[in-house]
Amino acid sequence: MSPPEEHVVTAGQVFESIGDQVALVDTPAVGAGDVPDDAEDGRVVEEIESLCMNCRENGMTRLLLTRIPYFREVIVMSFRCEHCGFQNNEIQAAGSVQTRGVHYELRLTNLEDFSRQVVKSDSAVAKFIELDIEIPAGRGQLTNVEGILSGIVEDLEMDQDARKEQQPEVWEKVNEVITKARNMLAGEAFPFRFSLDDPAGNSWIAPDMRDGVGKWEKREYLRSTEQNTALGLVDTGAEGGDGATGGTTMSSTGMVTSSLSGSDGVIPLGGQGRLNENDEIIPNEVYTFPASCPACMHPAITHMKMVDIPHFQQVVIMSTLCDSCGYRSNDVKTGGAIPEKGRRITLQVKSARDLARDILKSESCALECPEVNLFVNPGTLGGRFTTVEGLLTQVRDDLRNQIFQADGSAPQTSNLSALPPVSSSSNKSSTDGGDSLESSERARWNSFFEGLDDAIAGKRVFSIVLEDPLASSYVQSLADDPRQPDEQMTVVEYDRTAEEEEELGITDMQTEGYEGEAEAKAAAEAADAAKEASV
Repeated sequence: MSPPEEHVVTAGQVFESIGDQVALVDTPAVGAGDVPDDAEDGRVVEEIESLCMNCRENGMTRLLLTRIPYFREVIVMSFRCEHCGFQNNEIQAAGSVQTRGVHYELRLTNLEDFSRQVVKSDSAVAKFIELDIEIPAGRGQLTNVEGILSGIVEDLEMDQDARKEQQPEVWEKVNEVITKARNMLAGEAFPFRFSLDDPAGNSWIAPDMRDGVGKWEKREYLRSTEQNTALGLVDTGAEGGDGATGGTTMSSTGMVTSSLSGSDGVIPLGGQGRLNENDEIIPNEVYTFPASCPACMHPAITHMKMVDIPHFQQVVIMSTLCDSCGYRSNDVKTGGAIPEKGRRITLQVKSARDLARDILKSESCALECPEVNLFVNPGTLGGRFTTVEGLLTQVRDDLRNQIFQADGSAPQTSNLSALPPVSSSSNKSSTDGGDSLESSERARWNSFFEGLDDAIAGKRVFSIVLEDPLASSYVQSLADDPRQPDEQMTVVEYDRTAEEEEELGITDMQTEGYEGEAEAKAAAEAADAAKEASV
């Protein structure tokens, strides 16, 4: 028998789905099970005889590839040993590592929230914030919030008898945590929060159609170098540690020239990026510089442009493109001092002219369209400078991709954190919405998208509300005199709440007294040095 052909995954296949990669490996299935009679989509349960780690006899592992509504394809694994009764259940993502990490947070307010489905991948960290208990990355799980909290209680109670005899003080503290957790399970400690952070982007907490702002949140973020290394996305054998080197130089004519070195050679980035006489950035000038892709850590290109928005302030538009994995990102950053009050902008959209208004939504801004039941939490979608039509179109597309692109045919890069998306009419997976999406729920979401499509097409009158505690968002005024208010737009300043100040980090900011602290620190260091010298 000839040895099996070795399959090598190239750099370009890093972000392909597991299903696509497995198709390249010509190995026969072991012990494939029969297809159930009610499995119209042809799902097959694979049965593999495997070693039991408890009694060292052979048990049976069952594998099922399935789609989860509002999420994507996963592999559910179940092991059971008939000899000793040991069993184990795990879950793995059936897709690739996502281009961004993801952080979910659910605020539980009633017993129904315990039934929220949770997908915890082997790279995710789960935490009950008020309980101050964290579940580190490890075994993947497909469960619900109640199952995770019950598992914590069971694990803590396992060695309590031994702790009571050997470490009474530890037993007392652990017992307090167990009591508090049981009160949570009994519904006597609402509200409290449950979070899930996964740098691989393959974990998930189920949303609900009735969730409002602040109930269910999803935030995507760029991974750090350490997280990419832990996920195996960094080529540690390449020069420079991350496989990329770059440099930026200033020529005698004041032009910024850059070069980016990688496996494909040197990519020239010169010819853009002029500076003024004081070596300052010039508005409306495009600056190009080398960077590392946050998804695959290969060399990438970042473009930056500073724009002056009339009657507002300066903003920086940034765009990153990676040719290795196809990663793209567009973001807008606002600058300036933090204002004393937040700002709420309400725009009545009545015509196509209103849909063409320029709009800037900052990272800290919440978006709301009451007429179409659309709510987007702060921190989602990132910063966007576009038109009203463009912003709503992106919201719609991201909503659809977030839930109904379970087959990996579309990018999983949604940033929305308020409403679950509905079907797209382009493919079967989008229409089905997963293996267990009920027809009534599908009908509700179809109705929601019809209303949103009508709003984007200008077929209905609606309002759009931007609430920004940092007052960094903007909607173009169509008044003849910019100093006069727009009849269709209302701008209200409001006092930030203590929770908003805490979340934005304003409470911990210190803007005065640095000189005194520096002098005191220098005096203390001098006293310590004198003391050491005398000794």
